[in-house]
Amino acid sequence: MGRNRSPLLRLLSNLRNQRNLRMNLLLEARHLTKSFPGVMALRDVSFDLRPGEIHALCGENGAGKSTLIKTLSGIHPFGSYEGEIHVDGTRAEFRSLRDAEAAGIAVIYQELALVEEMSVAENIFLGAERRRGPWVDWDRAYADAATLLAKFRIELDPDTPVRELGVGQKQLVEIVKALGKQSRILILDEPTAALAESEVAILLRILRELRAAGVGCIYISHKLGEVRSIADRITVLRDGASITTLSAGEADIPSIIRHMVGREIKDLFPRNAGSRKSEAGSRSDPLLAVRNLSVSPNADSAPRLHDLSFKVAAGEVLGLGGLMGAGRSELLQHLFGAWGVRQDGEVTLGGGDYPEPTPRESIRRGLVLVTEDRKRLGLHLEQPIGFNLSLSSLDRLNPGLFLDETAEAPANQRFFDALRIKAPGLETTVGGLSGGNQQKVVLGKALMTEPKVVFLDEPTRGIDVGAKLEVYHLINELTSQGKAVVLVSSELPELMGLSDRIVMLHEGRISGEFTHERFNQEALLAAAMGNKNAFAP
Repeated sequence: MGRNRSPLLRLLSNLRNQRNLRMNLLLEARHLTKSFPGVMALRDVSFDLRPGEIHALCGENGAGKSTLIKTLSGIHPFGSYEGEIHVDGTRAEFRSLRDAEAAGIAVIYQELALVEEMSVAENIFLGAERRRGPWVDWDRAYADAATLLAKFRIELDPDTPVRELGVGQKQLVEIVKALGKQSRILILDEPTAALAESEVAILLRILRELRAAGVGCIYISHKLGEVRSIADRITVLRDGASITTLSAGEADIPSIIRHMVGREIKDLFPRNAGSRKSEAGSRSDPLLAVRNLSVSPNADSAPRLHDLSFKVAAGEVLGLGGLMGAGRSELLQHLFGAWGVRQDGEVTLGGGDYPEPTPRESIRRGLVLVTEDRKRLGLHLEQPIGFNLSLSSLDRLNPGLFLDETAEAPANQRFFDALRIKAPGLETTVGGLSGGNQQKVVLGKALMTEPKVVFLDEPTRGIDVGAKLEVYHLINELTSQGKAVVLVSSELPELMGLSDRIVMLHEGRISGEFTHERFNQEALLAAAMGNKNAFAP
């Protein structure tokens, strides 16, 4: 009799254990399915989060990560999806982001949601203003903002307008804004994509402290080394479905990548970096040469870039490294003609002097910039792919008074196909694409100008490992065609894996220059922090 009842008892015991586990979960998604016109974004996805746990979500762009967190946080409201969401064991029916926030969920989205004209403090407490009766208590707001920033060791002035901050600094403001809500469930979508290593260390320290306090975190990042260092569990999504959930301690990076892309990637940096350095570096006629360049933000301010000299030749990748605020993006933007006033120095482009650059003239002369902030500066999100692809090439496509649509359409289609943009067609709105496919549109727009010198400012920020690999192959193709590439990247392994030479910046000055044989992560980081001993002879 006992043996006959044993399977039933085991079943009841398992059901009881599952019930107890579910009662102890902070958040649980059960069989979520979400569709958009022509796209199945989520396919029967189940996911859970425990108290005091950091649970990472990994997957390629378009795998369903953003759709999942938007569903969990009320952006996609109850009734627009199939399945159930439970918070603390109770079914939740979020109809807005505010409903989710009331349940203790705070979200830091990949798309920054700050008001540019407001100060840091005003943004931190936007929607949760400090009040004294019917009035906003500004003294308290600024004092509380200063306390929060100090608590998380973020050196920002609460009075600073957000428009004056770089992308990484804006990301830090978003993080403080979310952490200031004292939420029990924190969702972070690519929180370190725009951060330098020092800022990443601050964030990871904060998350470990929150974990110890019982806060549950859902962490999305394409930086798999970072994921393994911080996460307790890792769930991999692919094509809208949950493929597997792994213990972070048991999962290595190759296995995570294999689950993400459905195949093995043996060579993450498929580049013969350094193999052309002798040929490219010995050319006497660089495509771009900068001599003793000093630049101020405006005519009345002190220089932010000081006495910079470097060159880049055809077929060469010159890496630009440095910590956030070192001046890398400002340098590229100035040379392209989009920032700053030149105080001193000379620039030659294609062998000719270039004293007063403008974006239009730079493109005409064969220099193009792929900006680090694709959503704000690189794309018209409400316009279709075709509109964006040809936007920088209108002068070439429009020799007369009217746009030559017979030339534009095949040119757009050629880059759409060559870059393997995942979308139904050229009329698809760019804002609905995944981050990786948006980045391909930005790259396609730049390459349609038929440039000789290509500036790439953080070209793989916020995109998955598969899309990164395609960007790396594209860089190889550009150099094989004899184009010069200047690459800015905050990820030292990426900078070392793709560059022939690396110039490091610190506070607007060159602090080190390294040939391929001398690449060393410790030496590069020392140069980024201003260690003059790291300067290559």
